[in-house]
Amino acid sequence: MALKLTSTAFSSSGDIPAKYTCDGDDVSPALSWSGAPHGTKSFALLADDPDAPSGTFTHWVLYAIPATTTQLPEGVSNTEQTAVGRQGRNSFGRNGYAGPCPPPGKPHRYFFKLFALDTELNLNPGASRSDLERAIKGHILEQSEWMGRYQRKQR
Repeated sequence: MALKLTSTAFSSSGDIPAKYTCDGDDVSPALSWSGAPHGTKSFALLADDPDAPSGTFTHWVLYAIPATTTQLPEGVSNTEQTAVGRQGRNSFGRNGYAGPCPPPGKPHRYFFKLFALDTELNLNPGASRSDLERAIKGHILEQSEWMGRYQRKQR
């Protein structure tokens, strides 16, 4: 069975509710997965917006997720070290999750990407996206993604 990431917060390719954005409570959505490949030692997660005006904008960097984990609850704390793993810096310069907050106008796509890894990462809390990408290179057993859309209203 292939690695499969899902969310009860919004459907695949569906609209992300305002609750999970800067226009709402700005809490992370619940995510769950199944089908981790044999040999998985940990997971890592990236959430990003490839439609941002300045290029891909990172909303969440989470790593050192134990191999036994199959879900993230809604509202993961924005501390560097959490019960579900370590968090890195997003493009806002903060640790943890920062929800969609695009300029008003066209809808943006937000990709939640889960990586099953054959290693346990030893990155310090607060690592950057590029730190994580370097650390997982050559260690990805499988990956899955879940995409949602968000569009801010004109004010």
